[in-house]
Amino acid sequence: MEQQHSASSADCAAQFDRLLLTGAAGGIGRAIRHRVAQFARQVRISDLPGVLASDAALHEEIVACDLADRQAVDALAKDCDAIVHLGGVSVERPFEEILEANIKGVFNLYEAARRQGVKRIVFASSNHVTGFYRQDERIDAAARKRPDGYYGLSKSFGEDTAQLYFDRYGIETVSIRIGSVFPEPKDRRMMASWMSYDDFHDLLRRSLFTPDVGHTIVFGMSANAHTWWDNRCAAHLGFVPRDSSEPFRDKVEATPPPAPTDPVAVLQGGAFTTTGPFDPV
Repeated sequence: MEQQHSASSADCAAQFDRLLLTGAAGGIGRAIRHRVAQFARQVRISDLPGVLASDAALHEEIVACDLADRQAVDALAKDCDAIVHLGGVSVERPFEEILEANIKGVFNLYEAARRQGVKRIVFASSNHVTGFYRQDERIDAAARKRPDGYYGLSKSFGEDTAQLYFDRYGIETVSIRIGSVFPEPKDRRMMASWMSYDDFHDLLRRSLFTPDVGHTIVFGMSANAHTWWDNRCAAHLGFVPRDSSEPFRDKVEATPPPAPTDPVAVLQGGAFTTTGPFDPV
């Protein structure tokens, strides 16, 4: 079972008037939807048309939106003070699918933020931006990017977009290179990359309310006994994870291990490093 801890009342004092949450029907979106209520008086919940249920809490408004639709995204960001951008394709897919949701979509989102005066974005980047590093290497956010597929490439584009829109327009972003946010780690690779929902929630809060973040890149991971990432470049966020994958070690190690040459056992990006190519049929 996932470890539980709670933030202090002082930690949760800051609020926006309206916060936009994209990708609310995805795995992480569903898990944190009820938690983001403490960050804003009103939360605008969004995902693709037909994906979200129509029932909304009193503090929520539901707005369906295709991220590839520039005008719709512009309207989506109207009157929002900040955006938590989880929307887009979250697995390795053919480039054409990645292009619409993750590349056009992130451009549309930042253009909407510029036009609507939004000054803070939390961007769900991914560890797959650096997936071709080996698991016996330790890196920080200053390490050069080594995306492991079209998905990782799109997240690299998103980070570059965040940097451009800070340098040119002053829109601040925290790009969270998410590891593996699940109730518990599913395999040996996730023993290093796992992040609990509670730790993600705390990192999200710090990403929204820490002043003067510019464009900050932070790896999203819990305090696991062994990890590949160093968050010294994001120390100003004050994020100190409190959970760990260790309580799940016996359960994980009771499963058959991958072959020593399997990318899941060798490369930080695991199976993403070999998924595809997606040749036309």
